[in-house]
Amino acid sequence: MVIVAGHVIVAPERREDYLAGCVAVVEQARVAPGCLDFSLTADLVEPGRINILERWESQADVEAFRGSGTSDEQAAEILGASVAEYDVADVRSLTG
Repeated sequence: MVIVAGHVIVAPERREDYLAGCVAVVEQARVAPGCLDFSLTADLVEPGRINILERWESQADVEAFRGSGTSDEQAAEILGASVAEYDVADVRSLTG
């Protein structure tokens, strides 16, 4: 399993519009082969921060979906980012 996690920073007054522009991407990701979860959410504390969490069955699935990455319009709005991929060796459920 691969986890992609981190955040991007956009201008606080643009965050809601940025997220609205990501709805189709989230919908496409969630039905993509190998996608276990995909979420972009507004941070509860920092007004310009968007949290990213993706879970994929494999690195190949991540790469197949990612393609060329963020659109030019979205990339122009990103003021900062910290996102990383993690290879998961084991999983323990915290729910019953």
